[in-house]
Amino acid sequence: MAAAKAHSKGLYVGVDKHRWWKEAVVYQVYPASFLDTNGDGWGDVPGITKKLGYLKDLGVDVIWVSPIYKSPQADMGYDIADYEDIDPSYGTLADVDNLIKECKKRDMKLVMDLVVNHTSEEHTWFLDSRSSKDSAHRDWYIWKPAKYDAVGNRQPPNNWAQILGEANSAWTWDEKTQEYYLSLFTPEQPDLNWENPAVREAVHEVLRFWLDRGAAGFRMDVINLISKVQSYPDAEVIVQDHKYQPGDKFYANGPRLHEYLQDINQKVLSKYDTLTVGEMPFVRDENEIMRVVSAESNELNMIFAFDLVDIDNVPGDFKYTLHKWDARDLTRIISRLQRLMLERDGWNSIFVENHDQPRSVSRYTDDSPKYRTYGAKLLALMQTTLAGTLYVYQGEELGMRNVPPSWPISEYKDIESQNFWKKYNDLYAGDEAKLALARQVLQKKSRDNARTPVQWSREAFAGFTSREATPWMRVNDDYESCNAEEQLKNSNPTPGTLSVHAFWKRALAQRKRNKDVFVYGDFELLDQENRTVAAWRRWSATEAFVTVLNFSGEEVVWDGLGDVKVKKWVAGNCDESGIEEKRRSGGIVLRAWEGLLGVCE
Repeated sequence: MAAAKAHSKGLYVGVDKHRWWKEAVVYQVYPASFLDTNGDGWGDVPGITKKLGYLKDLGVDVIWVSPIYKSPQADMGYDIADYEDIDPSYGTLADVDNLIKECKKRDMKLVMDLVVNHTSEEHTWFLDSRSSKDSAHRDWYIWKPAKYDAVGNRQPPNNWAQILGEANSAWTWDEKTQEYYLSLFTPEQPDLNWENPAVREAVHEVLRFWLDRGAAGFRMDVINLISKVQSYPDAEVIVQDHKYQPGDKFYANGPRLHEYLQDINQKVLSKYDTLTVGEMPFVRDENEIMRVVSAESNELNMIFAFDLVDIDNVPGDFKYTLHKWDARDLTRIISRLQRLMLERDGWNSIFVENHDQPRSVSRYTDDSPKYRTYGAKLLALMQTTLAGTLYVYQGEELGMRNVPPSWPISEYKDIESQNFWKKYNDLYAGDEAKLALARQVLQKKSRDNARTPVQWSREAFAGFTSREATPWMRVNDDYESCNAEEQLKNSNPTPGTLSVHAFWKRALAQRKRNKDVFVYGDFELLDQENRTVAAWRRWSATEAFVTVLNFSGEEVVWDGLGDVKVKKWVAGNCDESGIEEKRRSGGIVLRAWEGLLGVCE
């Protein structure tokens, strides 16, 4: 039987390999933009609770909520002032307790966003740290004296660039104590000094606080940055026109990272049944990845690998660049990570969207009115047929897209967008061509694209907030034609097709019914060097499926099945009424952006 064919060291089958967090569908909520229930224009925790029925019906098992802790919101909550309290803009601790209770009623779980590489500058730890060089919390953060150039001008301790504003230094000068503190993201987010055991113990207490409250785990923000090379050397100059350079070689996956993660696991996580996923930017080395996520590592369940969402970045350059790619690039990334985890007993996360990425339908496909729904469903078909824990970002199940190119810069709220635009204006003032390029890049790559309010209905402000309120961020202009209410009401908009929401719901159900294939099964690429079509076969000991995806805006005739025999096509993102008529002499006819799922003989 073809389905039983295997070439890896072993399928993900057997009772000892099954875990709830491997099979879970995780839905990320960006709370400011999810649903506002009190009319202040800002999403809140009661808004999440209100939509639990909608999420359960979609097929969601776990909700991951971006930070809702007390924060001055310099970076939308990723600057935390109190880890054990909720920001009033989102609600109260009682609201979170109620959310956890309502999740449990529906057999759902809540995962918190843990941000412990840095805090807010308004955290009591940092307020004390910067009060005096002799303060009790001084060495809870990373302080260094200034350097001076040949003419006596004060300079930062090294040339590292700020991550959210690469034109700026990663170091911030403190006038009172006459030293710099490390602030990799923004000056409002000072980095914690994990070399200090008191810091590590304080972080452990934060984890215990939320786990004891009923949280089921953590998404760990930039967790691989917590250990830095202690000599803090200058970074290599790779961006010639920048004073400050990417320093990730010295602060990503640093010398004590694995010690710190194993300590967290041993002292805290091992005492609970948790889902843990680490955000680990800048990491490509497979051995480093496996040291974190292998079954024997005792560190984290999985990480977010950024290979796929970096596919359109110029290699080695900053995020805000545009790089052409084709299906070969996509399948090489997918195959590498799928095979890596199969062969070395690790676990993947599957995602193409989150709060830091543009909308996937705009990024990987064509978001025009003609093709938007096809592109959104193509990406659903891709993700739901890959091995790993699946993460869906709010609005992705509706096919929400990037903001329109016509929006003025004033509508971009994110600090990273603001820093990028300021940099280009400082460098290229009066150069209309350069500024036009910057506008284009922002519209395609900005984090703002993922942060427009969720489009619930055709009502004012897309049903996100009341008619009398002003949303904190502008609602995307297309909400009348793309919203949850319309897709739920009309799940079959035209004969033979499904709405994006209905397609996602069906695909998630299919994934769960066939988890031995799609979650735990083996994987092989088909037609690896095809420039337009991405295709793979997934199988268990008893059944097999094939996924075929046309990543182009043109009709193609594809003949890359090889010796794989398709018994029946069971799903497609275009007109399914004629899905069994796909074959033509010499191959399978694929329309622009068409995807197919078939059962193998």
